[in-house]
Amino acid sequence: MRLPRRRLAVYCVAFLFAIVMNFAVPRLMPGSPVDSMIAQLGPRATPAAIEAIKARFGAIEQPMWQQFVDYIVGLAHFDLGVSVKYYPQTVLEVLGRSAGWTAFLVVTAIVFSLSIGVSLGALAAWRRGGRFDSFVSPFSVVMIAVPPVIIALATLFVFGVTLRLLPVGYAYDPSLDPGFNFTYFGSVFLHAIMPVLTLSPYLIGEFQTTMRSSMISVLGEDYVTMGRAKGLSETAVMFGYAARNAMLPVLTNLALMLGAVFGGSIVTEIVFNYPGLGLTLYTASVARDYPVIQGQLLLMTLATLGANLLVDILYGVVDPRIREGRA
Repeated sequence: MRLPRRRLAVYCVAFLFAIVMNFAVPRLMPGSPVDSMIAQLGPRATPAAIEAIKARFGAIEQPMWQQFVDYIVGLAHFDLGVSVKYYPQTVLEVLGRSAGWTAFLVVTAIVFSLSIGVSLGALAAWRRGGRFDSFVSPFSVVMIAVPPVIIALATLFVFGVTLRLLPVGYAYDPSLDPGFNFTYFGSVFLHAIMPVLTLSPYLIGEFQTTMRSSMISVLGEDYVTMGRAKGLSETAVMFGYAARNAMLPVLTNLALMLGAVFGGSIVTEIVFNYPGLGLTLYTASVARDYPVIQGQLLLMTLATLGANLLVDILYGVVDPRIREGRA
């Protein structure tokens, strides 16, 4: 599937802008990572230890232009540097350990929410004005408005502290050894329930609202009338004719919501002490770990741009008219 050159140029410009912002934002924060490391040593901060730290991480206190040149050269060689907080681990090692958990949460929440939100939106549009629509549509607006941190704290208090039905932290039971077995996967599933439930309400509300509006606009089209005239069941007409053609705005909204999803995952992972990119970013920010902050922001930007690119490609799959226009 080919994309217009203008669209590809937009992605390239956005990526270049992200590179500059990823470099600048951590350095606008007060404090110095070298001073932070020295402070963490406490009584062990001997003159020899201080000199060793400055010799190893002195590059992040060089003139700004020199830091930027080193940053660009490192990116060209796929070298994001060494973590200040987790030294001697590299940034790629730190992010590689966390990225899988965040991807697991985000993908699970999106698939779960997309299935529910699209179904609710289609039913609400099909029965617009009825009791189901009168309840679901306003409730979706409420779900969109509630901040993730409120949902996270409420979920943690109800299911984790009060009822004690679900574990309150970590990605799996720390007493288990990770392995390909049902015990480990069951623990991962249980520990992911509350984080996924925290991310899902906003997504469900957005998908439901977008799907309902889009589907109402297509219910009067000729192909929907033809499906009914063929004597097809309501389910076949609703999902096979109307819902499929109403999915384009939902895909657009999904791409636009990814930034909010990543933002919600940061809060969620901090509340539940979930070892994903959100918790890593928080820890790196406290430690002024410039390399990790830069690497993570760049990774999240690439994920968002990649998802938007994938949506552009999916447009042609869902709507043949767009595919023909790009040919």
